[in-house]
Amino acid sequence: MAIKVREFEVRLTRTKEERRQVRQLRYSVFVEEEGAYASEEQKNLREEYDSYDRFAEYLAVFHQGKVVGTYRIINREAAEKMGGFYTESEFDISKIKKTNANIAEMSRACVDPAYRENALVMRLLWVGLGEYIVRHKIAIVFGVASWPGTNPAMSAQAISYLYYNHLSPSRLRATVEPTKLAQGVNPKLTRMNILPEVFVDPALARREMTPLVKGYLRINATFGRGVFIDKPFNSYDVFVMLQTKNMDALYRKHFLGTEESFEGEDFELPTNFIQTLGKIITSPAKGAMRVVRSVFGFLLREDAADAEFIQDADKSEDEEERAE
Repeated sequence: MAIKVREFEVRLTRTKEERRQVRQLRYSVFVEEEGAYASEEQKNLREEYDSYDRFAEYLAVFHQGKVVGTYRIINREAAEKMGGFYTESEFDISKIKKTNANIAEMSRACVDPAYRENALVMRLLWVGLGEYIVRHKIAIVFGVASWPGTNPAMSAQAISYLYYNHLSPSRLRATVEPTKLAQGVNPKLTRMNILPEVFVDPALARREMTPLVKGYLRINATFGRGVFIDKPFNSYDVFVMLQTKNMDALYRKHFLGTEESFEGEDFELPTNFIQTLGKIITSPAKGAMRVVRSVFGFLLREDAADAEFIQDADKSEDEEERAE
């Protein structure tokens, strides 16, 4: 399904050219802006990719035909074809993989710098991800959230806050894999409790969080144990997990009336959004169109009046490329 708001549109990519644009945006953000490693081939193509991209789906926001925001999505079927999920190169997710429900990994989230002041782009990415979750009946969505650099102490308040307040339940908790660190990286840097709990200031922690980390907290995600220093990608990562069936319960327990609206570069979510989305997801199937219309209204408020919902066409070049 494609969702349009005026000249913006969010949907899965359909052609090889659209997938190329996604990889070019990732190159611009991760390599040129944040300093991730790129091979000579990637530099020549000006595309960021890895072996997991072959069977991955790309969720993208388009503005007048140009990709301006994206998420990479890998479902269980795709992971089996590739021998595992991307996050398994950093974290032990065996507990999550043992669940019988549908699971999906989200990664490589980024927005074109020229569009970061436009909260509509990030909201559309979340609407597209929500539609994907509902359509495919995904019970657990997971991935990593990153900060640029290789020194987690630069975000000691934020990371310690996540450790003391938002760890995933032990039965599903992912744990960092120190043995998979690049040569020369000190395993002691994977500690998540960088500061003693008494020294953690929630206000300072929030200032150290990226907009995405704040967004994940807002939708009641939980976090794995440990920090992974991804030296080639010039980032340090924490594991993020969202159980969609528990969104409403978590919202009621932890966040009702306690979360402040996002400010500045962050995108705002209405205070009743999570409660409503939780009810939608856990209720009997109502069809993707009805679900997304409900979610869309809460995410975009006045922009929802301009929304158009377009059903997907037949098999796309994108699907054919990934099937080859």
